[in-house]
Amino acid sequence: MKLADLEKLVVAALEDIKARDIEVIDTSRLTALFDRMVIACGDSNRQVRSLARNVQEKVSEAGGSVLSCEGEEAGEWILVDLGDIIVHVMQPAVRSYYNLEELWGGKGPLRVRQAVRQTTEASVGEG
Repeated sequence: MKLADLEKLVVAALEDIKARDIEVIDTSRLTALFDRMVIACGDSNRQVRSLARNVQEKVSEAGGSVLSCEGEEAGEWILVDLGDIIVHVMQPAVRSYYNLEELWGGKGPLRVRQAVRQTTEASVGEG
């Protein structure tokens, strides 16, 4: 399966179960282990598990491979390894604490980017 198709499939599977703050980070220049990292939030252990399960099911149905899945027991942070794409499904508090976007050069969730932009625009307007 082509990388772009797999990426679209993963994002669609997450959106099906109402994942929040989905971010796709291009890691191809940072590591040879995988090309994309997808990070998304679920509001509860149950939703996090459902999101990860839906990603696995949709990828398998499309003929892709799920190499492994870790963290399903607790449901606070589940990692789904699809080879070229690593999917992190987390509860908001866990995502905030580990801040993978900062480590891997992402832009952060949309609402965080909007808040930063508004703060910057306000400070420029005052000066």
